[in-house]
Amino acid sequence: MSENVSLIPMERIERTILLIRGEKVMLDLDLAGIYGVTTKVLNQAVKRNASRFPADFMFQLTEMEKSEVVTNCDHLARLKFSPHLPYVFSEHGALMLANVLNSARAAQTSVQVVRVFVRLRQMLASNAELARKLELLEKKYDAQFKVVFDAIRQLMSPPARPNREIGFHVKYDDDKPKAKRR
Repeated sequence: MSENVSLIPMERIERTILLIRGEKVMLDLDLAGIYGVTTKVLNQAVKRNASRFPADFMFQLTEMEKSEVVTNCDHLARLKFSPHLPYVFSEHGALMLANVLNSARAAQTSVQVVRVFVRLRQMLASNAELARKLELLEKKYDAQFKVVFDAIRQLMSPPARPNREIGFHVKYDDDKPKAKRR
């Protein structure tokens, strides 16, 4: 059983996971290839079991999304002239597909698919943690460097001297001008 699972490298599965509408999903075409069935058979199984595929498990691409996917993914060029809009499946939808297809290969391969989704989730979580730590370091060092930059600015600016008045200052007392030297 484990020999069959290793027939599909995790990297191949990873390449088929796309980010659409903010969700990590796989196209029906890619899942059909991974599960060893045709896209038509896969979609027929989904239609027969529609109640098992709520909106968060599966949705159909719009014409614009299909065009963008075809443009960005070379392996999907054959979708360009297809009259059908492809379906995409989330992690849960891909797992449900394996149950619906009810084949030995689908059951074995679904384990690989789930592992890839879990691995991607872990990578995203570690990236989020790394970003948080980086932000803390930036704040810490920004404060330390602010002190250094303030000190440098003080050294660069000339010292403030009191302004001395030059010349005579006229003071008026009782409407009588008096000249006083300062």
